[in-house]
Amino acid sequence: MKNLLYLILLLAVCASVSFAQPSRDSELSKVQSLDQAALSKGDSLPLMDVKDHMYRAEVYMSNRQFPSARAHWKIVLANFPDDPSIPAALFGMGRSNMWERNYETAIEWFDKLVKDYVATPEGQEGLAFKGACYVRIGKNLDAARTYEMYAAMFPSGKRIESAYLNIIDAYREAGEYDKADEWVDRTAGKFPGQPSEVNALHARLRMYLFRKNWQGTEATAQKLLELNRFSGSMAYEYEVTYLKAYALEMMGSEDLAMRVYNSIPADPASYYAGLASDRIEALGGSSAARESEMRSRAAKMSAQFPVRFRNELVRYGRERGVDPRFLLAIMKQESSFRPTAKSPAAARGLLQLTYDTAMKYSAAAGHGKITANSLYSPAVNISIGTMYIKKLKEEFSGLYEAIAASYNGGEDNALRWLERSNPRERAIFASEVGFAETKKYVFKVMGNYRVYSELYDENLVKK
Repeated sequence: MKNLLYLILLLAVCASVSFAQPSRDSELSKVQSLDQAALSKGDSLPLMDVKDHMYRAEVYMSNRQFPSARAHWKIVLANFPDDPSIPAALFGMGRSNMWERNYETAIEWFDKLVKDYVATPEGQEGLAFKGACYVRIGKNLDAARTYEMYAAMFPSGKRIESAYLNIIDAYREAGEYDKADEWVDRTAGKFPGQPSEVNALHARLRMYLFRKNWQGTEATAQKLLELNRFSGSMAYEYEVTYLKAYALEMMGSEDLAMRVYNSIPADPASYYAGLASDRIEALGGSSAARESEMRSRAAKMSAQFPVRFRNELVRYGRERGVDPRFLLAIMKQESSFRPTAKSPAAARGLLQLTYDTAMKYSAAAGHGKITANSLYSPAVNISIGTMYIKKLKEEFSGLYEAIAASYNGGEDNALRWLERSNPRERAIFASEVGFAETKKYVFKVMGNYRVYSELYDENLVKK
């Protein structure tokens, strides 16, 4: 779902700075009714106790109703300048603008927070998110310097590992490859034996791949395979195996590359297993045995891959040029086919749509005014969700991996990962996905999609 990772991160932040997490529908309805009643009597919200304003802001924020949340934070900032809630209000102003992709405005708010409250938990978080905003507007050197400031000020901070890794990627995206390589070594040295060491080496692998340094790619992949410490990291054994084989292929060692591709087990739910079969076939090798095993194993898994809401999926998928099997793959991962599902990040229904995203596409999908609760209707949810996925498909030229990454990690991030993909192969893009949660999500969704494609045709009729 759109920007789910951002929301999960904020909920973690809220827990660390004693924010409430009021995302229940009943609380949202109550707060909306109270505010609407107050506005019916005047042009602005009345001044209340600071705790009431902060509570209402948090209810709106956790339900992605950002302008309404900011209305309450602004009252706190204007009327309670010495209250302990000020850092939380400043953080909320910055974070809500970041979610709405108003990155320059978000940076201004984070600057105010860091300037006066850097020693608070919110100030520490604000500095990290300021770096993330710079990345999203392409100011990579500013991002690197911001993350370096975080690393210097908070050497044991909760985001210290991600700060080091973000420095590597920021310098790489700025074209400062020597500095990026230096920070790989510094990261590996600071976190020896930990997942961040593996992540740093994986960053070097991706950087070599981007620069088409095939020997460096193969050697780094081999080092990672020899370390064999993938648990807890963002690198996966079969991903690295695939990239090693790809580098060998690019160097002209096609027979060896095919042997390495073949070493990836033929599991239909495994993302790189299917891609390995595709590469073997492209190289002129025989993948018939692998494909037969994939089909056989997929058939045994059919009970785990049911078809639900077939009529709606086929209808809207056909109308909007989206494969219904991909919609099923998303739905399985998002809600396990439960229409009433609601996430801690306030995403609702079968395709786990957030209200702000649904509002953007409801008219195009043929719906009038909707409420957050409208998203619990299967027909409404599938209709709007398919329209949203159609837009992503157009934006990412039909690359389903990028659609899945955007659905979970945000469009700006997916576009950035696509720019880092060189060559723009499916497997290269998947490796570049920069959030652990989103990368795992892409692998899961694409594995689901492959199994559904083995079992059903585009009309969701069993083969």
